[in-house]
Amino acid sequence: MNKTIQTVESAAAGSAFLIEDVYPSIDGGRFGVKRIAGERVEVWADIYRDGDAVISAALVWRGEQDREWRSEPMIHHGNDRWSGSFIPLEPGQYVYAIEAWTDEFATWRHSLAQKQLSGVDITLDAIEGAGLLTKAHGARQDAAAVIVKQCEDYLQTGEVMPLLAAELGEAMAESQSRPDLTRSPLFPLFVDRAKARFGAWYQMMPRSQSQVPGQHGTLRDCIARLPDIAAMGFDVLYLTPIHPIGHTHRKGRDNSPVATEGDPGSPYAIGAAEGGHDALHPELGTIEDFRALVATCLEYGLELALDFAVQCSPDHPWLMQHPEWFKWRPDRSVRSADGPYSDIVIPDFASVDRIGLWNAFRDAMLFWIDHGVTIFAIDNHDTAPFQFWEWLIRDIRRRHPEVILFSKTYARPKLMKGLAKLGFAQSFSYFPWRTEKWELEQYLGELTRYPERDFYRPNLFANTPDLLPYHLQSGEAWAFKSRAALAAALSGNYGIYSGFELLEHEAIPGREEYRESEKYQIGQRDWDKPGNIKTYIAQLNRIRSENAALQQTANLRFLGIEDGETIAFAKEAADPANTVVAAIALSGHAREVWLPLGDVTLDVGNERRHVTALENLLTGEQSRIEWGGIRLRIDPDRDPALLFRCLA
Repeated sequence: MNKTIQTVESAAAGSAFLIEDVYPSIDGGRFGVKRIAGERVEVWADIYRDGDAVISAALVWRGEQDREWRSEPMIHHGNDRWSGSFIPLEPGQYVYAIEAWTDEFATWRHSLAQKQLSGVDITLDAIEGAGLLTKAHGARQDAAAVIVKQCEDYLQTGEVMPLLAAELGEAMAESQSRPDLTRSPLFPLFVDRAKARFGAWYQMMPRSQSQVPGQHGTLRDCIARLPDIAAMGFDVLYLTPIHPIGHTHRKGRDNSPVATEGDPGSPYAIGAAEGGHDALHPELGTIEDFRALVATCLEYGLELALDFAVQCSPDHPWLMQHPEWFKWRPDRSVRSADGPYSDIVIPDFASVDRIGLWNAFRDAMLFWIDHGVTIFAIDNHDTAPFQFWEWLIRDIRRRHPEVILFSKTYARPKLMKGLAKLGFAQSFSYFPWRTEKWELEQYLGELTRYPERDFYRPNLFANTPDLLPYHLQSGEAWAFKSRAALAAALSGNYGIYSGFELLEHEAIPGREEYRESEKYQIGQRDWDKPGNIKTYIAQLNRIRSENAALQQTANLRFLGIEDGETIAFAKEAADPANTVVAAIALSGHAREVWLPLGDVTLDVGNERRHVTALENLLTGEQSRIEWGGIRLRIDPDRDPALLFRCLA
């Protein structure tokens, strides 16, 4: 059995301090905590050493590529628990650590105070304290002046009081040597811009934006849609892949294995003779049209997000240019994906030239960044290894810290969390399948507790091109409104796929898939179809934009409402002045419920006060709180969600 033998020399040279239970940290610092630029990062830790020496601690931090450390003092809260904080102002990758050391002068002062209380002669102790002053070094000019003055006063008078002056203690705290300085391991920190925490996403298929039946849409048609999308209050326009589509094994309507004449194929089968991941489908337009789309999005307060799928069609140029990037069968045919995905090929991320493959995907992403894309929704990425994603995320963030990468996979729970730990700024969630009250409370409770809240930012999509949940297949307006309200109010980030606002609900029988899915054919819609809920969605997005409490996910608390088909919760902004309470119906019948608010408080002038009234965020009507709550009537046919601002 191998055992590590510790010598006297190695033991004596070890650290005098233990720095434990550091918060926040993910898996002991293996993965980065996530925060927003301009947001205060609070750090806590247990810091202690043997004996009763007085210790000091500091929180040090820097940009990952910077050389100079910045330092903030930590505060002792009792029982060896310390805290400190800092504010990173720019997006990027950071590291932080905790430093601890013995404050020899403060230790001397403490010992002297104890002896004074017991009446012991302190003459020699005073001489020792004065001797410590001679060891001060590197002090600022003002601190050095204090040290010299107090030392001279002691030498002239022989009195100990000059050595006990508060200003001398402060000057010595920063000027004395720190021979036992101990630094914790480094903890990584991902700092994103505010859009990573708060956004309303509208996803659409560009080729289905033409108003001419059967005609392939263009990017100019997408530009024509922008006023309508912006009017609904969305701030992210999310496009499915815009690249050339392969012909080999092209899918037909409703995922038919054989395409007929005119079938456009799935946009996720990326690559054809016209190009691959850095090319634009010719029927969508030109790169100049793409630049115009990006510019017009900005005019309407929208950012453009692109699907980025690490997969290829069998016609992708890379198969001819770099056959070593793929797996080949004995008959020299390329190995395609399994099951219903025969029109795509998964590259071999462990190939002999994996460095070339990895760089090629990175370079394709950089191409679109250079053309104005600031957000990427990464599709089908559970087929690539963790090492690839960790490298890609760090490389892109190092070059473009403003870029947001969204993990859009519905995989196993731990796999989804593992991908989030690697650095994805946002992630899909199981929200589409959480419909019962207890399911929503349990799942959102899981995502908003520690440590998930520090690395997993859910983006609650109500539907996707691949997913029409069973609870929407009835086509009832209240159900669509309820799911939109839940997504918009529970999470800082949420999204819908186009057609949701029109209550589209025709599914393949027995499956959560759209019939006549746009993934396999060109769609065409009347965007002002009677019965649409565009105005309702616009109201939700307006309320979100006006209330900071709804612009984040972590500060969420469910309220104990008794009705089993109504869910209620409170959300408090990081600035506690804004607290929103919601009560949302999960079924279609009208009901009256009692909303308990007795333990909901607001921060008013640094004082916690109980809620005294609610302001309806839709109507502006105010209602007084009596007996610790309020009775509400919810009629889902009118509005399944009641949203209130709390007043004190």
